[in-house]
Amino acid sequence: MTLVLAAILACPAAAPAQKAGKKNDPAKTFPPVLPDGRQVVTDTSDDFLKAPASLKKDVTVARTAPTVDFLFFPGQTYEGKLWSTWGDSLAVDGKYYASLGDHSAPFGNAFVFEYDADQKKFRQLVDVKKILQLPEGHYTPGKIHSRIDRGDDGFLYFSTHRGAPKVTTDQYHYKGDWILRVHPGTGKSEIAAAAPVPRHSIPCSVLDPKRLIFYGGTAPAIGKESEGIQFFAYDLKARKILYSGPNGPSRYLMLVPSTGRVYFTAGTEDPGPLMRYDPDKGGAPVKTDAVLGLRAATQETPQGFVYTVSSGQGNRESILWSFNTKTEEVNKLGPASVGGRGYIASLDADPTGRYLYYIPGAHGGSDTDGSPVVQFDVRTKQKKVIAFLHPFYKNKYGCIPRGTYSSAVSPQGDKLYITWNVSRGSRAWDCVALTVIHIPEAERRP
Repeated sequence: MTLVLAAILACPAAAPAQKAGKKNDPAKTFPPVLPDGRQVVTDTSDDFLKAPASLKKDVTVARTAPTVDFLFFPGQTYEGKLWSTWGDSLAVDGKYYASLGDHSAPFGNAFVFEYDADQKKFRQLVDVKKILQLPEGHYTPGKIHSRIDRGDDGFLYFSTHRGAPKVTTDQYHYKGDWILRVHPGTGKSEIAAAAPVPRHSIPCSVLDPKRLIFYGGTAPAIGKESEGIQFFAYDLKARKILYSGPNGPSRYLMLVPSTGRVYFTAGTEDPGPLMRYDPDKGGAPVKTDAVLGLRAATQETPQGFVYTVSSGQGNRESILWSFNTKTEEVNKLGPASVGGRGYIASLDADPTGRYLYYIPGAHGGSDTDGSPVVQFDVRTKQKKVIAFLHPFYKNKYGCIPRGTYSSAVSPQGDKLYITWNVSRGSRAWDCVALTVIHIPEAERRP
């Protein structure tokens, strides 16, 4: 699962701000800006600890307010269909890597940025259109819906996804989507694979960094609906498909680095029977005895667990689960929601394996519960909100954090990066911003 003087430098300098509404209406102005032209604002306030009426009785609130950095992602220089973040992010070596896109179709665009936490600056690493260099009239993806993962070769890997299903047709020369990669050190970005599953886009992925196998779940193009969701394993070194077949995952895959195995639940089943793919054995995935909810998952912890969460979309409750990577034993840890919203699309474990972090209300509406940032203690099963970001940012900066699919904990466990879909007055959201939550040490002690 962060920002920026470089926000300006990383944006096309010649692109002027676009105003679709009345003059000086910040909700209709691109790029989005903070008051007084500031690139980043930093706040510490007891207002972060004020709980809304919807908070459940079994949830506690932190005693020490965090310090929070807030800034808009660069690149949002035009209105687009809907600036948004859909793919999970990565924090490593003092940097945070995250994606966003304009959601436009058939001719969209998406970007990957690096945020330097010490310098508080962004650097643009990827402009998808520039990598693809397709002729005019050809489909270009408006979303990065996959994870960003780093391989042992130093490259970041991710995949692209269509802004709308109806554009995946011959009219727009659609052949399938792409696995892309970029090297933060050199800045080199390139296509790693074109249409690894023909005429399918790739909304979810996970990378085996050691073996350099890219695992994905697909979405079929128009005319390919009968093929359904495919699961595939792609060897990035040999540049070939190791396996591709039906009944793949729609939104998330779980990697266990200690064994090299990958797990998922088929289609939209959540919870559902857990499927296992073992690259040492090859062949089709096999069904395990476990049933698990898997809309998001952590990395493997030092104790040998991966923690997952069921999505909680609709009226269902999000449930937290633990998965023993050695025995494949599954345990239900309990409900994840802290208020009325349950949908959770990003889940992170701190480096000790003791605390999980997540934000309910992924697809909008997190603000109805105060845009809570939740810490879950896997030993005590206690849910604690370390910050309510709404209505603080609305009152002070006119920004409402609506939800997220993208968060990551720093390797030291002291920072939580969250890429938000943000409303500046619109009904849903209209732009993307970053918060870096500096978690007080007092709130990270047992």
